[in-house]
Amino acid sequence: MEEAHSVNSPRRVLSFSKRKKQKPFGFQDSDSTRSSPFRASHVQGPKPSEVYGFVGSISTVVATLIFLIWAYVPDKLLESIGIHYYPSRYWVLAMPTYLMVTLLLGLAFYIGLNFIATPHPTSLNTLFDEYSREPGEIDSQMEEGDESPIDPISDIDITRINDLMFNSSDVM
Repeated sequence: MEEAHSVNSPRRVLSFSKRKKQKPFGFQDSDSTRSSPFRASHVQGPKPSEVYGFVGSISTVVATLIFLIWAYVPDKLLESIGIHYYPSRYWVLAMPTYLMVTLLLGLAFYIGLNFIATPHPTSLNTLFDEYSREPGEIDSQMEEGDESPIDPISDIDITRINDLMFNSSDVM
């Protein structure tokens, strides 16, 4: 719980109390050796992922604004404010088009790789793998005389599933 005289800061909690907590000998930190009346909690600064996200969002907005200014402001106005070196106006349409085509081809490539990696529907690999167990198999840790209150986890045979799904008159 926070002390009665404290200030909440976005980065840390500052305490105005003159009391200093006694720490065991040998566990002194750099904050306890200072003579400042303001004591900081052990909360560190922002996480690197937050900083990268903030910088990334700000740089995206700035890059978009620069792109829109370059795309819509006439050449004479750009040259009058001292900007003489900029890409051709061809890239105003070509850059977003190339980007979108690259994204769509990447998506098509990803879907194609998934189709290649998926076994054929009639393959037995879609029904059985190295973790498949038949209902009759006994766990190696259980002894023969032990009673099991719950049946061990196993796969249900595909013929049983088909009977349950498609032959509704023979349910259980």
